[in-house]
Amino acid sequence: MIIVIDVGNTNIVVGAFSDNSLIRSWRMSTDFQRSSDETGIFFSQLLAHSGLQIRDIEAVVVSSVVPQIMFSLERAIKRYLRHAPIIISKNVETGLNIKVDNPGEVGADRIVNAVAVHNHYPGDSIIIDFGTATTFCALRANGDYLGGVICPGIKIALDALIEKTAKLPKIELIRPEKVIGTNTITSMQSGIIYGYAGQIESIVNRMKAELGPAQVIATGGVASLIKEATDVIEILDPNLTLKGLKLLYDMNK
Repeated sequence: MIIVIDVGNTNIVVGAFSDNSLIRSWRMSTDFQRSSDETGIFFSQLLAHSGLQIRDIEAVVVSSVVPQIMFSLERAIKRYLRHAPIIISKNVETGLNIKVDNPGEVGADRIVNAVAVHNHYPGDSIIIDFGTATTFCALRANGDYLGGVICPGIKIALDALIEKTAKLPKIELIRPEKVIGTNTITSMQSGIIYGYAGQIESIVNRMKAELGPAQVIATGGVASLIKEATDVIEILDPNLTLKGLKLLYDMNK
């Protein structure tokens, strides 16, 4: 069993692979105050609740865009999962050609997603990851990673709208049936969801103008919500990053 861990700014996503099959996945908040013991116990409880045994773990692979949490996380993995984690860095073999000005600046999560797409969805691709930030990556069928776009995530936009206005309330992030809202809440939901969908469509179309025809693959927390509001997303894969981590382990073990 291979444990893969994707550390994002908002959530930590954990997956368990048996052979090439993702058999379990879990999500926990990224908490800078959580101790290594708290994290380790949480991991142990997740595995036990799912009927999985720590002794069956062969390796633990970690991708992170949050350096501040890594010391505590590594200690938790070593103590409770009994493995020194394999940390995805610029030194690992990816099978990609990183064609950007400074390859070391590309986030580990973006490279992991590109590896997954290159292996599971061959072809020229635009990869959208709906996380704390929304990222777009341009990938050629031959493995050339050309760069992309970084935007504020949809929840950041919503939080900013609520924080900077005196009378707008907190709302549930759901798609209203109509664009024209008939009250404050549906008007806000329409603006956030359909406004963000319009941004996605605009960026995808502009990227295709430079890249040429390309498939559009989406992953991340609100990917399914945005896919309902636009027709530019062709493939939805919520486990794309976890699959990429497993592929990187197989390529580098």
